[in-house]
Amino acid sequence: MQSENHVFDRFRLDGKVALVTGASYGLGVLFAKTLAEAGADLVLTARSADRLNETKAMIEGFGRSCVAITGDIRSFADIENVVQGGIDKFGKIDILVSNAGTGDPRGLPSELVEPDKFLDDLMTDLVGTWYACRAVGPHMLRRGSGSIIMLSSILGQTGHEHRTAGYVSAKHGVNGLTKLLGVEWADRGVRVNALAPNYFLAESTRGMFESSGMLYWVQSRTPMRRMGFDEDLKGPLLFLASDASSYLSGAIIPVDGGWSASGGAAQHAPPFDGWNNTTPIAPPGWKRFDEEG
Repeated sequence: MQSENHVFDRFRLDGKVALVTGASYGLGVLFAKTLAEAGADLVLTARSADRLNETKAMIEGFGRSCVAITGDIRSFADIENVVQGGIDKFGKIDILVSNAGTGDPRGLPSELVEPDKFLDDLMTDLVGTWYACRAVGPHMLRRGSGSIIMLSSILGQTGHEHRTAGYVSAKHGVNGLTKLLGVEWADRGVRVNALAPNYFLAESTRGMFESSGMLYWVQSRTPMRRMGFDEDLKGPLLFLASDASSYLSGAIIPVDGGWSASGGAAQHAPPFDGWNNTTPIAPPGWKRFDEEG
């Protein structure tokens, strides 16, 4: 007779090995912790050895095995070394969470962004994601199983008034890569999906969001009228990592409080037009949020 908890057991990751990129801070630490709590052993990578080892110590504190290997996601040789190190340690990698990324918080109009910043964002957020998939994909395909989880964004769903051209283009590319690999590798047992989060509020970012005006702006655009919290991402991550999503591939799952379903644009000019002291070329009557009238 099946256990009463059989359905919930499908979310467990006991005996699985997960690789998390960008695991030295932010969502990377959250994802590593969530996977470990569900029973997975971890392979961690990031550029910062000190902070990466802090994450490793946390994972081992849950009683899980963990190996931390420094590397730059923008180097295919580095990420190949990370994958091989994980296989040498555990004999396999079942799950990839391609989390490493960068962005541009200034909100500059595209005509004022440094030309090379676009390439920097693409190299980390799109090319780095491809490198991680390319490094671990052959191993998973040979074994006939695996789950790859990309990190997209609400900014990869549409054009958007948050004018980070490189980041937005990279996340659109991540969505396309998710669909391509999700279709190409599905019949060989490897599922490829993506999470597309809204802006998330953490203790480290709360002050910035509240003082800058971004908190009100994000809430005004989000049907749930709040920003995301760490707890909101744990369930979707485990769903994609585990057997609970065994018939899902090529999907981009919005974790955004209804943002992507709402359409339209914000009713107020974005706050970053105030803090970077720039006004884009705009039609007559357009006003910055701090202007009268």
